Amino acid sequence: MSLSLDEAIEKYILNKYRYLRNDVNELTRGELLYSTILTGLAIGDRRTNSAFKKAKVSFDEGIEKIDELCGLNALKLEKSLQKFSALGDQYTVSEKLLFTTPFVRFWFAFISPIFKGIKDGNYEEFNKKYGNRKTEFTNLVFEQLSHELIKLSVGDNNVKQIGRYWDDDLDIDLLVSTKDGKKIAGVCKYTNSKIKKSELNLLKEKCKKVKIDIDMFVMFSKKGYTTELKSLKGDNLKLFTVKSFSQLI
Repeated sequence: MSLSLDEAIEKYILNKYRYLRNDVNELTRGELLYSTILTGLAIGDRRTNSAFKKAKVSFDEGIEKIDELCGLNALKLEKSLQKFSALGDQYTVSEKLLFTTPFVRFWFAFISPIFKGIKDGNYEEFNKKYGNRKTEFTNLVFEQLSHELIKLSVGDNNVKQIGRYWDDDLDIDLLVSTKDGKKIAGVCKYTNSKIKKSELNLLKEKCKKVKIDIDMFVMFSKKGYTTELKSLKGDNLKLFTVKSFSQLI
């Protein structure tokens, strides 16, 4: 923990590529198609269809491999919380996938696709690729940690269901139903600018559009909030900052 993130990556991942490669190969049985699909998921929108297109495999073949990867405990399926909506399951949306281990997602996003240079001790391509996509990649990690933090905030024993909503038109980063009958919707922003009131309005519009009645809105921000938004904080709006995440340590 005394090292910066970049220093830790170089010391414990890049410099130990040959050892880690063997562990990852053991996880994926060394099958090339597994690696191709995992890379598509690691750098994409996590939807099965998108990953299959990147891997250039048919839907049937892709689903078969996804089932196998779930059986190997590399992935787990995630379904949109459409039942939160008064509209119900009007139509089926593509499932998304989560890596069971964040490290494996990192590996297939940034290590596996350019392994030759890393194997030879040349990290230039990695540094460029990771530098360009670091924030985009971290968004999901921040979102997942936000889910853990809200469970801690409302009481883990009080959480009935937690997840995300998506359809063909919109996404909601966080939805929670509690055992005491409340519904919570949230937005997670890992950006270098403060969140404005307009972001709250957008979240409210999304919930209204898909007919989800919300009792409390929560927001998670890397860089904090504007004065206007902070003035709205209360029982129906909770604002979390990076400092809030220290509760998870």
